[in-house]
Amino acid sequence: MPAADHMTAASPAANPPDQNALEVGGVSKTFHVGARQVQALQQVSFRVRHGVVTGLVGPDAAGKTTLLRLAAGLLVPDAGTITVLGMDATTQSLAVQGAIGYMPQRFGLYEDLTVQENLDLYADLQGVPELARGERYRELMHMAGLEPFTKRLAGQLSGGMKQKLGLACALVRQPSLLLLDEPTVGVDPLSRRELWEIVYRLVREQGTSVLLSTAYLDEAERCDEVVLLHEGRLLAQGTPAALRDTMRGRTYEIAATNIEKRALQYRIAQAPGVLDSLIQGDHIRVVMVDNSPPNLGILLPGVSGIEMAPVPPRFEDSFVALLKEKSGNEEISRAPLADKTLTDLTHADAGKPIIEVHNLQRRFGNFYAVKNVTFSVGKGEVFGLLGANGAGKSTTFRVLCGLLPPSGGTLRVAGADLRLAAAAARARIGYMSQKFSLYGNLSVVENLRFFANVYGASVYGLSGKQGTSRINWALEEFDLAPMAEYTSGDLSLGYKQRLALACALMHEPEILFLDEPTSGVDPLARREFWSRINALAERGVTVMVTTHFMEEAEYCDRLAIMAAGEILTMGTPASIKAQARSEELREPTMEDAFVGLIKAHEQQEAAA
Repeated sequence: MPAADHMTAASPAANPPDQNALEVGGVSKTFHVGARQVQALQQVSFRVRHGVVTGLVGPDAAGKTTLLRLAAGLLVPDAGTITVLGMDATTQSLAVQGAIGYMPQRFGLYEDLTVQENLDLYADLQGVPELARGERYRELMHMAGLEPFTKRLAGQLSGGMKQKLGLACALVRQPSLLLLDEPTVGVDPLSRRELWEIVYRLVREQGTSVLLSTAYLDEAERCDEVVLLHEGRLLAQGTPAALRDTMRGRTYEIAATNIEKRALQYRIAQAPGVLDSLIQGDHIRVVMVDNSPPNLGILLPGVSGIEMAPVPPRFEDSFVALLKEKSGNEEISRAPLADKTLTDLTHADAGKPIIEVHNLQRRFGNFYAVKNVTFSVGKGEVFGLLGANGAGKSTTFRVLCGLLPPSGGTLRVAGADLRLAAAAARARIGYMSQKFSLYGNLSVVENLRFFANVYGASVYGLSGKQGTSRINWALEEFDLAPMAEYTSGDLSLGYKQRLALACALMHEPEILFLDEPTSGVDPLARREFWSRINALAERGVTVMVTTHFMEEAEYCDRLAIMAAGEILTMGTPASIKAQARSEELREPTMEDAFVGLIKAHEQQEAAA
């Protein structure tokens, strides 16, 4: 039985089922940003039941953080009411804040203080009596798995450990309602599971009511109930199972022996009657518009060797269906980028090594962040680099981009030796970071012009007419022309993502490095992004990606999973998932495989 289902069965005893921990009625909130007016919430109404976990689900800019701040009495709504534990959050904000726990996205840990000192500070702020602290600290440290680290500086903890310490600080005084704003953002799947275990235990053992926001749709399935938000409006509220069941009979898995998976996914996406299609390892996961079984002759005319089987629906299917219904079912899967916009790479070169790494080492003082890492990536391949926080993947990534010098080993990128000719290698790669590396105070076209000028100093010479041509290409290809004069900092996350990718492609690179490229964006923006990346790979551009989003790893041709600076395993998504298969876990997910490998490595290290 899934943990969330078990939690629902075990937890309601302390509170009558007709009572609500939080009630939101017709709430609207507007912010003024310069001369612009931003409608963060529009007539939102929902309730959070006692003693369960309710997920506040939606992409960046959906209104999740605004709602949580309103519920915590930190903001005042323009219209509507918010009742928290029977109190008005507007007129009784201090009383509300004394009864709840609240962990914002960037929880205020003091990195120069130890774990223990952070706990003491928050106990002081929350007025916890000295006599009550000892037992509470022991309970929280045991729950968070931080007992051995109470004397360590908070700044020296891993990302996942910092999140768990932040949660512990929010719980120093036992709250009746706990508000968590994306507590798992930026942490690896193992740390995410550990954080969820803490949340489950709070609800099960202490009857805590939890409202938790998340952009991860797989996390929504762990909740008892979900509230779906998009662009400040309520899309739906219900149990994940009820929303998932609306898609029953509409989901399939398709594979074909004589067509490459990216081409197969693109053809399926264009077929009539298809709502959604995703690459999942060697298969394409297809969601139909209705319950009519797919007609393979219409879906894939002229294609032989097709295998098709029904598969259970997922929560994400229902969310995507709701989003597309809201947007008028507009087509999301764009045509591949035109040939003239891409580097002219021939299929004869497909698979030829373009990134070669042998015994890579990167040392910081006496600490080896990366040690003896060896792998190669072929031209036109999509290669994923995964790992827990602190595994060394980001360091490896930065070394390959020429942003950090290696301490040892040999590296060749696009034919250039990184130890001898890093600048030459950098001129042939594009880089898109998680924060998108955009200049927020510059307009869209000014950002494009800046990156064109930067690359104008390289061998590609993007200056004058050629630079103007590339800017016009980017505005047209990425549908940025209508907002060319918008300040990039004011763009939605989806448009920032488009602009960042356009900037990274200005000089038509042979290799594209993507660092957490879809963090926080909605499922439709993620699909559009990957349709572009797949088109680039089809044309021969090599793509390296780091991600904590395990579904995204399925897009990769091969993956390397790292821990403690070393590669634990490398292979196709299907082969890595097969390593986790057992009698108890017959169809493991990528997350199951990832967590299993990391835990096995930790056990080996502990036994050594």
